[in-house]
Amino acid sequence: MGSTGVDIHKELKTYFGFSKFKGLQEKVIESIIEGNDTFVIMPTGGGKSLCYQLPALIKEGTAIVVSPLIALMKNQVDAIRGISSNRGIAHVLNSSLNKSEIAEVKSDIENGITKLLYVAPESLIKEEYVEFLQKQTISFVAIDEAHCISEWGHDFRPEYRNLRNIIGKIDNVPIIGLTATATEKVQEDILKTLGMSDAKTFKASFNRPNLFYDVRPKTKNINGDIIRFIRLHLNKSGIIYCLSRKKVEEIAQVLQVNGIKAVPYHAGLDAKTRAKHQDMFLMEDVDVVVATIAFGMGIDKPDVRFVIHHDIPKSLESYYQETGRAGRDGGEGYCLAYYAYKDIEKLEKFLSGKPIAEQEIGNALLQEVVGYAETSMSRRKYLLHYFGEDFDEVNGLGANMDDNVVNPKKKHEAKDDLKLLLEVVNATNQKYKSKEVVNTLIGKVNALLKSHKTDTQPFFGSGSKHTDKYWMALIRQALVAGYIRKEIEQYGVVKMTKKGDDFILKPVSFMMTEDHIYEEGDEAIVVTKTKGGGSAADEVLVKLLKELQKSVAKKNGVPPYAVFQETSLDDMALKYPISIEELKNIYGVGEGKAKKFGKPFVELISKYVEENNIIRPDDFIVKSTGVNSGLKLYIIQNTDRKLPLEDIAKAKGLEFKELIEEMQRIVYSGTKINIDYCLDELLDEDQQEEIFEYFMEAENDSIQNALDEFDGDYDEDELRLMRIRFISQVAN
Repeated sequence: MGSTGVDIHKELKTYFGFSKFKGLQEKVIESIIEGNDTFVIMPTGGGKSLCYQLPALIKEGTAIVVSPLIALMKNQVDAIRGISSNRGIAHVLNSSLNKSEIAEVKSDIENGITKLLYVAPESLIKEEYVEFLQKQTISFVAIDEAHCISEWGHDFRPEYRNLRNIIGKIDNVPIIGLTATATEKVQEDILKTLGMSDAKTFKASFNRPNLFYDVRPKTKNINGDIIRFIRLHLNKSGIIYCLSRKKVEEIAQVLQVNGIKAVPYHAGLDAKTRAKHQDMFLMEDVDVVVATIAFGMGIDKPDVRFVIHHDIPKSLESYYQETGRAGRDGGEGYCLAYYAYKDIEKLEKFLSGKPIAEQEIGNALLQEVVGYAETSMSRRKYLLHYFGEDFDEVNGLGANMDDNVVNPKKKHEAKDDLKLLLEVVNATNQKYKSKEVVNTLIGKVNALLKSHKTDTQPFFGSGSKHTDKYWMALIRQALVAGYIRKEIEQYGVVKMTKKGDDFILKPVSFMMTEDHIYEEGDEAIVVTKTKGGGSAADEVLVKLLKELQKSVAKKNGVPPYAVFQETSLDDMALKYPISIEELKNIYGVGEGKAKKFGKPFVELISKYVEENNIIRPDDFIVKSTGVNSGLKLYIIQNTDRKLPLEDIAKAKGLEFKELIEEMQRIVYSGTKINIDYCLDELLDEDQQEEIFEYFMEAENDSIQNALDEFDGDYDEDELRLMRIRFISQVAN
């Protein structure tokens, strides 16, 4: 029995069939039934909607639920109707209804049938609805996705700012605000705007221990990397987020062409197509949805196994909410983001057209994203710190579930540097944001520093022995460690904490981890062609590796997964690493593991590669979306006709090098090309045989290695053309 005299456990069982509440649900529901203004911060998948659904069903009258998305409302209304024999128990009131449907909704409310009325904020503003609702018994108003109220939130909507006034017009009822993500700044803003500063606030932990966080550099080979990742998670459900509709369409096509069941989802598609694609995903007719952020609000699919960010999002709130769609059933969820600073610059450019205040907020949010991507500390700790939560990175739940913890970076003693940093924050009167603090340390003048005469101070440039990146990393780590904090009111200004003041007086050891440096690289991602073509994991090799994994585990007295995880074995059977150096590039294998367990694995793979004549190309080619299929056909037909390659290139407006790349793509994707006729003009029989034998015996087909081996005897084009002939003859 709650203090309200209602047995909410009994009601929970009656309506929803659950025998116990999750997390904070029970306390929140009691607060709402008692008639308090209530503010709930609960991560996605924590059972937020039940917090207002159950009280609405119990209390007299109709509860109004303000929600920003039509798809989300429809989902919830269907769910509530499913637990009652009366269809009128829940209704939607929005722009999608016709006159007779609106009349039905009104009559059900008047007759006391409707317990939950879902409205969009823009509908609630309509005078006719306000007048109608004034005459009804309203139990409370719940505002879902309340972060939309705050301009600091990641999804600002002006209609939300006016909600307080509209609710006041309807009735003086309790207000329930609910959100799945909110930093302290956003929380303050929501409470202020809704005029509920004395609301009872309930904040659940933001830690999702079953999610694995991984950030990888974004290279030109990203499509290949994504395809390989999905093939390692075959028949599992996943979402790929992109920032533009164009990219969504492009990635969805690339996946389809490569045999992955995928559909696009974005606001540019008509409502019918969107609904169809969403249903295909829910019903598991497709495995992957490629989407802009429009997708997923209210998608209640519990078994999404991976969320990939092709483009890094605009804020950590968005990132947290989007990754939160993985593993809602408590099972595994893999969150993979691709990061390149170039993407951040694009977003900054995009902001530059906005009003100054908005730019400042947008840039502050972006810098947090940069910090998350570049940090080398526990990503979970960094993320939770952003949401105002402490995390024990040694014993906390999910402590080992991120790439930085699995492959730790080097640490070094930074006691003196931290002391210098804190002294500079103090000496500049704690009035600068991180960027200015860094500029002061490295001695870089700008207008703001000049106006405060900081550039004339003795400490200006006192940290010039390190780079700006180094100091930025130290600031981030000092923030998370609690030596400094960011001011909420003047967002982003760095202030001292008591812990920081104490440190200056009595410094203690501070081990700093070295940040990731994501250079714009074109890392070759290698996937192999087995004799049968295709580039899924080699099943026979996987079996052999599993047997070896078991025996190595037994010998070392550890469980098999502690040697190498299953996903690592799959990746080995894709990339065929035959040296410890190569093994380090395998998914989930760090330097330590490679040295400790690697030897027998690379020996086994090496032997397997040799016995089965496996070709290990140095560039993994993903099938393209057919844009080039006309070109492919043209090349094949005209090499068959023995047309000079220069003429083929000229006819298609290609550089000679581009033509060679195109031909490589064709042979690596399993199609033969006969270019003997042009090789015969370039090289005599002995030379051809020498290069052919080299490729036959070389441990990989790297052109660089071949150039080194022949030491100037042949140029790059000759070697590339011979390699095309070699792959064409031996592998296809």
